[in-house]
Amino acid sequence: MTELEEYYNKFNEEKRLNSRHGQVEYRVSMKYIHMYLDEAARGKGAGAFDGAKPDIKGAVKLLDIGAGTGRYSVALAEEGYDVTAVELVKYNLGILKKKAANVKAMQGNAMHLKKLESGSFDVTLLFGPMYHLFGTEDKRRALGEAARVTKPGGVILVAYCMNEYGVITYGFKERHILECIAEGRFTEDFKTISSPDKIYDYMRIEDIDALNQSAGLDRIKIISPDGPANYMRPFLNQLNDEEFEAFVQYQMAVCERPDLIGAGAHTVDILRKPL
Repeated sequence: MTELEEYYNKFNEEKRLNSRHGQVEYRVSMKYIHMYLDEAARGKGAGAFDGAKPDIKGAVKLLDIGAGTGRYSVALAEEGYDVTAVELVKYNLGILKKKAANVKAMQGNAMHLKKLESGSFDVTLLFGPMYHLFGTEDKRRALGEAARVTKPGGVILVAYCMNEYGVITYGFKERHILECIAEGRFTEDFKTISSPDKIYDYMRIEDIDALNQSAGLDRIKIISPDGPANYMRPFLNQLNDEEFEAFVQYQMAVCERPDLIGAGAHTVDILRKPL
């Protein structure tokens, strides 16, 4: 068993995604996923997304790489889309399979999607793997595989853990900063220096840009799905339902602002595979 498998056997992914800060990330991400599923449905002859007929939705093929316990896969399959999910961790995959028989779920590695044919999917999600793949080359392989299995003109949504969130949270908030500096875990400008024995790898926007260029993918837009939500978890929990809904609407309104992207815990990079 790998360290990653041991980590997710203990980590409660369902609890995180159902928490208030997880709901912010999920709802903002789903807004954009639906935007490009809508685009794919229109390309297959449907009208507006809300009016897409079940048979048209069923013709839209979505791949969820690193699907975890199926938070996105299950919901989208229940909406009628043709969903395939790939997950590395057997524990997570077992939960996913129990939740939904209508998701084509399989174990697999994001860097080697050998079971999947090239150009098969209209929309591809690469939400979990980039958090844990160490080094540029492994990330490039995963992004390249996501591009390979996506149809020309299709859309790939890629999520990253962001450097500043790691430094501020683990370094300063949890008071490991002096230890990290002593161990040489930051560059002079506080870019995290990751290593294979660490669970998470952190990115800055310029790192993401370089990956896209190497993969030959075109950015449509980049968003911050959670913004400050992870920094202010206790305060979100104190909000009443109406106040919390206002916060979600706030994050939806500002998630594309260039001055805020990169400061949150995650970004979602939305890319198009060239025709």
